[in-house]
Formats: sequence, C-alpha cells, structure tokens
Amino acid sequence: MPSPIERIKVLTAGIISLILMLGVARFAYTPLLPLMQQQASLGISAGGWLASINYMGYFTGVLIAASISNMVLKDRLYRLGIIIAVVSTAGMAISENFWAWSVMRYFAGLSSAAGILLGSGLILNWLIRHHYRSELGIHFAGAGLGIAFCSYIVSIMTPQFDWREQWIALSLLGILMAIPAWVWLPRPKDSHLMKSGEALIDNPPSKTYLRLFIAAYMCAGVGYVISATFIVAIVDQQNPLADEGTLVFLVLGLAAAPACIVWDLIARKLGDLNALALAFAIHTVGIILPVINTSTCAAYASAILFGGTFIGIVSLVLTMAGRLYPSAPSKMMGKMTISYGVAQIVAPAITGQIAIMGGSYRDGLSMAGGFMVVGTLIVILLKVVEKRELKNTFA
Repeated sequence: MPSPIERIKVLTAGIISLILMLGVARFAYTPLLPLMQQQASLGISAGGWLASINYMGYFTGVLIAASISNMVLKDRLYRLGIIIAVVSTAGMAISENFWAWSVMRYFAGLSSAAGILLGSGLILNWLIRHHYRSELGIHFAGAGLGIAFCSYIVSIMTPQFDWREQWIALSLLGILMAIPAWVWLPRPKDSHLMKSGEALIDNPPSKTYLRLFIAAYMCAGVGYVISATFIVAIVDQQNPLADEGTLVFLVLGLAAAPACIVWDLIARKLGDLNALALAFAIHTVGIILPVINTSTCAAYASAILFGGTFIGIVSLVLTMAGRLYPSAPSKMMGKMTISYGVAQIVAPAITGQIAIMGGSYRDGLSMAGGFMVVGTLIVILLKVVEKRELKNTFA
C-alpha cells in the first residue's frame, strides 16, 4: 500500500482538477453571465443556448468516456482535458461573437466531462487497487470548491475588471492549477488486477434496476442544470437592487464543498439508496424554494440546500456505478451520465425560451422541481426492486 502522503497527493490532484475543469471551465460562466449580458450584449436566449452548447460538449465527452475501457487512454484524455480547460477559458475573452463563444463553451464542456468522469474514474480505480475505501466524497469536494472559488474571484474582480479581463485572469489561475492536477495523479496501468494481484470483479445489476437508476439520474440532471446555470440571474432578477446573485452562488459552492463527504457518511449509516432518496428530496426543496418565496433569505436557504445536495447526488450515483464495475468504473459512470447529459443539453435551452415568453426563470425552476419529485419516487422504487432481487437471489 502506498504512503498516506501519496494518497493525499492523489486526492488533492483530483480536487484541483475539478476546481479547474468543472469550476473554472464550467461554473465561471454562471456568475459572469449577468456581467456578459450587461457589457457584451449577450441576450437571455443566447445565454441559455451557450449553456446548452456547453452541455453538448459535456455530452460528447460522456459518450467518449462510456465507449473506452483502456485506463491508459483515459489518462491521456484526462490530461488533454486539463489543457482544454485553460484554453477554452482564455478563449472566452477573444471575441464578442456568439459562435466563437459557442466553440469555447463546447470545448469547456468536453473538459468538464474529462474532470468529472475520467478523473473520478481514475481516482476511484487507484483507491480500489490500493485497498482504500471506494468513495469519491473527498474528490468531489473540488466541485463545490470550484463554484465557491469562481464566485469569490468574480465578486472581487467585478468592480475593477470587465467581463473580458475576468476570463483572462481565470485562465491564468487555471494554468497554476493545471500543474498539481497533472503531476500528482500517477499514470495508471491497464490491468484488471488490484495492486496485490487479486482480480477486480464486476457486479452488474439487472436491466430493470439499471433503467430505473438511469431514469432517476436524468431527473436529477434537469433539477441540477437549471438552478446551477441560472441561479445568479434568477436572484438578480428577483432582487435587482440587492445585486446578491454572485454571493448566493458563493454560498452554494461553500455548501457543496463538504457535501460529498457528508453524504458518504450518511450512505454508510443509511445505505446508498436511502441516502440517495434523502438527497433527492432535499434537493427538490432547494430548487422550489425561490419559486414560492422570492426573498433574499429564501435565496440563501435555497443555495445551501441545493449546494449541499447536488454534488452529493453525483458522488453517490457515480460511486455506486463504479462499485458495480470496478474493472472499468469510468465506462459505467459514462453510461449513467449520458442520461444526465441529455437533460443538461435540453433543459437550459427550454428554460431560456420560457424566460423569453414569460419574462422569468421561475417557470424553469418549477419544471426542474417537478422532475425532481419524479426522480425521488423512482429512487424509492429502486429500493423495492433491490429488495425483490435480493430475495430472489437467496430464495
């Protein structure tokens, strides 16, 4: 077994890679969206389409991750994702053309997929091979830290720098983050054996279980993407004089940072599916709260509930998927995330159109809340299916 210091370096590489590839490359767009609308003439509908194009890139990356099993190739693509994250962030500053932005958002989406699927798969594989607990809570803390980091940086830069200068500054910070993300993650071996020589044995679920699991995750994708993309714009629209959207997003990120570790502990106590159902239910409340109450307090409460659950859901689902297929965790994670990715492509564009027609993003939140209610019921149904299949196995 490697030294504790090596484990810390591996987990730190994963955290920093998510801050870069998911935080900077993906989530910096959310607090910068209102600024780009004010200073760069980015329209409401165009803002929604840029978010959807970002998820098209993410979806492409998901398809790639789901189609390959070779760990060495996954490692190469993960490192390519690090480079793309920096380049696509800097590229947002080169033009005010919608199509140029579209290309950058597409490649930023590819980078996000490399971080959240390939990076997490590589780290989970490393942990399993070296007999460490197969949990991704610490790794996924990088997603929340990435949100908090970008929100904080944008909030302190906004008075002095315009939208273009902020994208450039974020890309320079990205270069610094790329170094440990690249260096501290060891190159993997393409082997189905653990470090001690034992075989990695897959435990595939039934088709019914897998279909329900995928459907629930698709619902979570709709619930997540609408709030994550438009929360700053929603808060600023509801309280235009307060201008607290970026601060609310910062609170969301701070709530998300420890969430995966907390949900790992909850899953140990309650079981994976019970923890997942609870996370879905709380997530639903966080999404719906700004619809039923437009106060600033409700916005902060929503940010805490949403931030404390969305990445926890991702971590729980991907950890469960990785445990089912430890020999090729990223491949199964990719298949699960295809449904999540479809939701992330479609939902922002629909929300943008709804906002144009009704003048508010709140209807999009209502739609997201409805999907989350359905998703919660599906997770509860999964418990029934799991018990029935266990009973048949031991009958």
